[in-house]
Amino acid sequence: MQPTISIPHGWDYPRFTFGQLTTKGVVIGLVYYSKDSFLSEEFGDGWRYTVSSNKHSEEVYHYLEDELTLLSPEELQAQIKAEIDCHQNQIKTLVKQLSIVTRGGKDAQVC
Repeated sequence: MQPTISIPHGWDYPRFTFGQLTTKGVVIGLVYYSKDSFLSEEFGDGWRYTVSSNKHSEEVYHYLEDELTLLSPEELQAQIKAEIDCHQNQIKTLVKQLSIVTRGGKDAQVC
């Protein structure tokens, strides 16, 4: 079953979703300031996005909806290919480690 998120009546739908790649990074969180809240009076109403620019870092940034743009198809394709290459290199390393372990070699590493 797919997880779902319900948007309350009267709220606008977010333009970006969890895991979506943008020019600033990947969307990892959303928060909405409704029109009748104190925060919207202070900062404006609408969606705020939490974005991680690097999956290996704890640093996150917060952006308004109009501060984010999607990657172009070419940028998205390059990003996905780089991710695939990274995973393929990890697989090659693990296969090599597995072959060392199954041969019972002295160089076997334990994870």
